[in-house]
Amino acid sequence: MRTHLFLVFSGFVYFNLIVSCVNNDQNFKDIKQPYPNIIFISIDDLRPELNCYGKKDIISPNINELSNHSFLYENAYCNFPVCGASRASLLTGLRPNNNRFKTYFSRMDEDADEFPSIGEWFKNFGYYTISNGKITHVKDDSPESWSEPSWRPENDWRDYQTRENIEIAKINNGHGPAYEIGNHLVNNYSDFKIINKSIDDLKRLKSLNQHFFLAIGLNKPHLPFNAPKKYWDLYDSSKIKLANNRYKPVNAPNISMHNFAELRKYTNIPKGIEPIPDSIQYKLIHGYYACVSYIDSELGRLFDFMKVNKMYDNSIIIIWGDHGWQLGEHNLWAKHSNFQTSLKVPLIIKYPNQIKGKKIIQPVELLDIYPTLCDLTSLPKPNHLQGKSLYNSNNTNKNNLSFSKYQKGETVSNLNYSYTEWINPKTKNITDTMMFDLNNDPNENINIISKKNHYEIKNQLSQKLDSVRSLN
Repeated sequence: MRTHLFLVFSGFVYFNLIVSCVNNDQNFKDIKQPYPNIIFISIDDLRPELNCYGKKDIISPNINELSNHSFLYENAYCNFPVCGASRASLLTGLRPNNNRFKTYFSRMDEDADEFPSIGEWFKNFGYYTISNGKITHVKDDSPESWSEPSWRPENDWRDYQTRENIEIAKINNGHGPAYEIGNHLVNNYSDFKIINKSIDDLKRLKSLNQHFFLAIGLNKPHLPFNAPKKYWDLYDSSKIKLANNRYKPVNAPNISMHNFAELRKYTNIPKGIEPIPDSIQYKLIHGYYACVSYIDSELGRLFDFMKVNKMYDNSIIIIWGDHGWQLGEHNLWAKHSNFQTSLKVPLIIKYPNQIKGKKIIQPVELLDIYPTLCDLTSLPKPNHLQGKSLYNSNNTNKNNLSFSKYQKGETVSNLNYSYTEWINPKTKNITDTMMFDLNNDPNENINIISKKNHYEIKNQLSQKLDSVRSLN
């Protein structure tokens, strides 16, 4: 275990947190309280495809209700669209680069051990920090972040719970079908157990009168799409729609595409480069929707407990996804790309005693969470942070940029365009590029990089990428 020197504030026991609006429309009450509690919720592979984001297909009433009195960021981006790298970046407040956070199994304690994680920072300023479920990609990453050992259910992460699929997985290196309609379950799914553990922790923390940072990492809707049958039954399978752009974007470079190896491992998915039959695509989308409704219901249990025990209104509650997910768009599945479908995530932050919700359209990054929570709790910010605080976001910074990286590809996005460069790591030369007009082509179907009337914009965005690349 490493050792840090921290500034100790002897008088840092109570503080005044005063939240005010930047206009006449009061969004939340002014409050004065010590150390607001933090409920820090990660949802694996969650797309911003929810009612509160203007979408109509997925049933998620509890997340939607939370958003009604929260800040909802309509253009939030991950910084690397795989689990390990994205989470390590968010939890340390550091950008991925060529030396750190490069893979799905990236660890904070290997790539950035000299920098305090958000859990460690809050712990050292008096918070009791708990990690339940999947917060870091690897359970034992940076154990100094938590006041007690991080906890996960004993279930295998794929979490098959029907006898048939458990037997199939045993003879296929843990992989069964890509989805499970959960009926006559052998055991409860992991996310049910994670919420139970978190509710038990809240009971314990309340009795101790201890201010806390409770991190809750839900597994679904990560593959395989396993959920109790009643959540599948919420959807009429005849009304499930396939993606309307199941083709490679016009003029997109080959390097922008992939063969979704993550999905190919499952037993009912064609191997090699064979296309996914429509019948299976319908089931995959149905299963993804069912999983989101399932974890939304579990969050409803958590929020109901907090409300009954008067822990809801005065807490900071944050929901974030670690990256997006393709559901057939551009004939892609999973994440692992520089398209917006891989990079955009849900981000919802409820301030203590917030009354009204507010939608923020300016681009923001998951990197911004760490400094934002420091500001919301009046903690000092560590000097290494590379994100910006979103405290009192007010839509005045519409020229904000987000930066994301996936392997050799680096993407900058603003409200109008996404621009990506692929770099040869040896020569440092740009090998491929693509740019999309997000106003006229929000689904990124036509690469406009060769159009002369966008040459100046392309150069401006390329310079922005180069400036971030030089930070390291």
